[in-house]
Amino acid sequence: MTSIEQLLRPDLRGRTAYGAPQLEVPVRLNTNENSYAVPDDVVAAIVAAVAEVAPTLNRYPDREFTRLREDLASYLTRTGGVALDPAQLWAGNGSNEVLLHLLQAFGGPERTALGFTPAYSMHPIITRTTGTRWVDGLRGVPGAGEFDLDAESAVSQVKEHQPHLVFLCSPNNPTGTALGLDVVEAVHEAAPGAVVVVDEAYAEFARPGTPSALTLLQGRPRLVVTRTMSKAFALAGGRLGYLAADPELVDALRLVRMPYHLSAPTQAVACAALEHAGALLDTVETIKGQRDRIVTELAAMGLRPVPSDANFVLFGGLDDEHATWQALLDEGILIRDVGLPHHLRVTAGTPEETDAFLAAMRALAPTHRQEQPA
Repeated sequence: MTSIEQLLRPDLRGRTAYGAPQLEVPVRLNTNENSYAVPDDVVAAIVAAVAEVAPTLNRYPDREFTRLREDLASYLTRTGGVALDPAQLWAGNGSNEVLLHLLQAFGGPERTALGFTPAYSMHPIITRTTGTRWVDGLRGVPGAGEFDLDAESAVSQVKEHQPHLVFLCSPNNPTGTALGLDVVEAVHEAAPGAVVVVDEAYAEFARPGTPSALTLLQGRPRLVVTRTMSKAFALAGGRLGYLAADPELVDALRLVRMPYHLSAPTQAVACAALEHAGALLDTVETIKGQRDRIVTELAAMGLRPVPSDANFVLFGGLDDEHATWQALLDEGILIRDVGLPHHLRVTAGTPEETDAFLAAMRALAPTHRQEQPA
């Protein structure tokens, strides 16, 4: 009898599925969720919006999610420093589906996607599911940071691999580091045959003065900026991601999306949330304060945190990251082992969650810290 393993596509055999641990512990700081619950007034608005569409669930939803695209364009126009038209917006069930649409449309067999790792782990996973070849580009700038990416290095790698898609993350996950617009511009110019995707899932948490690639869209029809409502909007359970790009590129995504891919309740929830963007984003500054506090206090313990523009902090200087991760879990604190030697990543949560994490790290640091060379 033929086994399932034998029936599986050869390029998927032996691979493991994405899966951050989902454990019931007092302090969950491993998946970069917003720790703050949706405010009561926003909950009421969401319930009312879903109740309004519930009687019409016998009909398919608006295939073009017209109002949602209008609301997303309005939000980005207010906050992104550039006027956008609804025709430039696209959305999906989380930013991962939006990324999948891009790879289905512009990737595939005999095509290549390039990303600069360590970066978002779903980029290579989604790439490979579409039969697209993935290339791990390299980060690290001599004299700067080990996780930085400059224009010269990025352009050199683009020219070497000639990709059909390039993924840039700003702020980057898991490092939290943001890119200068010069890197995006240089990569776009160096890759005339590629769609250049700037993943800005954490853009709302960036420090003052950090630019958005939204300001580069005009005149660059191959440039895409992806965003999500999972992080700053505290809507991870709502599953709504989106992108901004040239209308012609957006139109190409209609060729690969499933019919009516955004349900009526999903559209209603997202629109209600965007109507209350101010209330939902009220926690962003508090979270940024906790993030910066984590950086400062971990450094004081002799560890090596990476200054972050996201809602998390990557920190190094650990003797055994697996042992530290387990020791924290034993204390009811779940953070993320991202597979980087001597490093872990922690989400910036509430002040109380930060207190618990830092207290545990103070107790662990003397025995878990990596020895420094003499």
